[in-house]
Amino acid sequence: MMKIENSVAIVTGGNRGLGRRFVTQLIDRGAKVYAAARRPETVDVPGAVLLELDFTKPETVAKAAQEASDVTLLINNAGISTHTSLIDGDFDKIRLEMESHYFGPLAVTRAFAPIIEANGGGAILNVLSVLSWAHPPGYGAYAAGKAAGWAMTNAVRQQLAPKGIHVASLHVGYMDTDMAASVAPENKVDPAVVAALALDGIASGAAEILADDVSRTVKRNLSEPLA
Repeated sequence: MMKIENSVAIVTGGNRGLGRRFVTQLIDRGAKVYAAARRPETVDVPGAVLLELDFTKPETVAKAAQEASDVTLLINNAGISTHTSLIDGDFDKIRLEMESHYFGPLAVTRAFAPIIEANGGGAILNVLSVLSWAHPPGYGAYAAGKAAGWAMTNAVRQQLAPKGIHVASLHVGYMDTDMAASVAPENKVDPAVVAALALDGIASGAAEILADDVSRTVKRNLSEPLA
């Protein structure tokens, strides 16, 4: 279990959406927070420490790790959705999805895990999706990236546990953010509620945090045979 109060957190994609809610709530709970973004000047949360980080640019990851050397909590939140199918979709967009949801978070994790260990241990949260487990064709690239992120999270959890670092995943469907602007409001959850559930999950030592009914239902049905 991890105490959020007096922790030092870094949130990737901390300038908007769920990331901004994480930054705000972490500060409210007494944490020091680095709000990392490709354009840190877009972060508008009072009290946040602005940090440039673009995981498609390894030099910014390395620099962020140097500047944020007191981190004990990493939240891999940054991501995209290109709505790209795997068979006939643009291959560069498919690569970008995998970069955003697998290679990028892994690179940030590799950079900050030694820092968290050196600071006495802590936690890492990977923001995933219900589409880690459900794979609609129209979101094929996104789902493949999130499924890879889930596998990475499970492997890294086992590797980092002996170092005093707890690794958790957050799974949720549609949230009321810019990324899901085209989805009807009644099908979306409040990202502030999701952030609160996730932080409570980190504090309690949960390995998987399921933030809505659709995620809980899909996870529960994973053992069912394919139709």
